[in-house]
Amino acid sequence: MEPMTTDHEPQWLTEDEQRTWRAYLHATTLLEDHLDRQLQRDAKMPHIYFGLLVQISEAPRRRLRMTELARSAKITRSRLSHAIARLEKNGWVRREDCPSDKRGQFAVLTDEGLAVLRRSAPGHVDAVRQALFDRLTPAQQKSLGEIMVIVAEGLQPEEAGADLPWLR
Repeated sequence: MEPMTTDHEPQWLTEDEQRTWRAYLHATTLLEDHLDRQLQRDAKMPHIYFGLLVQISEAPRRRLRMTELARSAKITRSRLSHAIARLEKNGWVRREDCPSDKRGQFAVLTDEGLAVLRRSAPGHVDAVRQALFDRLTPAQQKSLGEIMVIVAEGLQPEEAGADLPWLR
């Protein structure tokens, strides 16, 4: 496949747009690092593992198809498999075969995993609140939420066959 070429000059970011873009990148990098360090310190797990535990805990019967978990976490199946193996080693998750699909598996949150999640959630929500929400006015919080919904909706793949890493 040949690279796509265009005959027109790209619309470069203005100085204000560039400042906004770089501030966004800087803030999201710092926020993710802040939350990851808090969870590593308090729960001995990275932020992504916490997110996986939360998603599984919210599923019916605390069990979620691995393919659905990869899709909702936006990570490759390979990366998910590695993460679930680490969570299994800790006794927080177990895998179960899917009775209706010989190749499918469920990730199931164990009682120990739920206990870890319940112990670590208060510190995590405090870290999120301190790092983000306590710094914004209610109006800014509302605007941020509205902006993030618009951005996410614009990036959602419209076709089921989209070539996305977490769908492979």
